[in-house]
Amino acid sequence: MSHDVTIPAALPYINLLGKRAYPPRLSEFTQHFWNGLRQGVWQTSCCQDCKRQTFPPKPLCPHCWSPNVGWSALSPRGLLYSWTRIHAAPAVFTAEAPYPVGIVDLDTGIRIACRLVDVPGQAFIPDMPMEMLVLQYEDGPLFAARPCLAP
Repeated sequence: MSHDVTIPAALPYINLLGKRAYPPRLSEFTQHFWNGLRQGVWQTSCCQDCKRQTFPPKPLCPHCWSPNVGWSALSPRGLLYSWTRIHAAPAVFTAEAPYPVGIVDLDTGIRIACRLVDVPGQAFIPDMPMEMLVLQYEDGPLFAARPCLAP
């Protein structure tokens, strides 16, 4: 599988007030991903031996078990595989309910579960073109997807 895709300089941002309801767990390895996302860089780990990407990023390739892992760009675009709207949310997300979540098949072959951002006047439908974006909270970034706004 080729990972040669046209990647924009940075993912689009949505600035949000407040802190993330459930901040990600950081490690020495994943810090690189989150620091990049803060800059709008959309990337993941890629095995230097078998050349396969993995998401979320991992320091050991789950495909061939090689520790020879680097970083590579992910496509910021994909197709919506499936979605739902959460009404009965876990306690930490109750204030945000109802909210949409979905599974997006990125153009680079990675399938990712993430928060979806509603676009007024657009309903979510399977195979809908989606784009990744950064939700920039006061305490750091999270990633999400929304219907493509531009070709």
